[in-house]
Amino acid sequence: MKKWLFALLVISTVGQPLMAEDKTHVKSDEEINIYFARHGKTLLNTLDRVQGWADSPLTEEGKQVARYLGEGLKGIPFTRFYSSDAGRQRETIAVILKQAEVTDYHLTELEGLREAYFGGFEGGYNKDMASAGAQQLGLADGAALFSAMKAGKLPVRDNQNALAKADPQGLAENYDRVKTRTQAALASIVEDAKAHGDKHVLAISSGTAMQIMISDLTEDTAKNKPLSNAAVVKIAYKDGRYRVLEVGTLKYVEAGKKSLAASAADRDPPPSPPATVPQ
Repeated sequence: MKKWLFALLVISTVGQPLMAEDKTHVKSDEEINIYFARHGKTLLNTLDRVQGWADSPLTEEGKQVARYLGEGLKGIPFTRFYSSDAGRQRETIAVILKQAEVTDYHLTELEGLREAYFGGFEGGYNKDMASAGAQQLGLADGAALFSAMKAGKLPVRDNQNALAKADPQGLAENYDRVKTRTQAALASIVEDAKAHGDKHVLAISSGTAMQIMISDLTEDTAKNKPLSNAAVVKIAYKDGRYRVLEVGTLKYVEAGKKSLAASAADRDPPPSPPATVPQ
């Protein structure tokens, strides 16, 4: 394997958190809203490579969609911020917060927010992993597996367990392992919010991890559909109960894109038509 690909497989741990002040306080029994967003598009996404604990930087397209998301989230008074220790998640939240004009913040990294670990499939082609998973599930091929996923007909539990069983190295995480750590991270975020009086929290994670985290918290079948880059899953917590309010919505991205386009039009109005010369 080429040196550059090995480099992409390493999760960087460089980066210091920025300090912040709490600006919004609520009583511990008030509702807490946690906005989970998937990271922007990366190099390995573009190459259609498996990217779980493997890591790669955002592409320009990935940075742009993160800017749109930051613009779309600008009106929400977030007071606490989370990501995993993956570079693509750190990079995504940095772009979001810069666009949202948040400059004084503390970023907490939770390993529990990492993407699912795909073991021996990491860095390989997605189609090869899908084919192996399809064989475990008795599906015709990888295309059939992708089709079932996109339709929301393949439970994320069955899919992740199939991939774990198919992993030739026997290293991939199964569903229960991913659910345990992602829901522990969610509980930690809630406890932090209760302790500090936070009402709005922003967290960056990855697609499969987010799907598994909410898999038993909602009956919405959209939980089984793959999440787009920068898609948001919104969870509300109150009185010991979670409610999943939005699953994979792109409305914040779309609102941000529209807002930035309007701002650009205001800055650069179209030229006036030439004056008509009387005949």
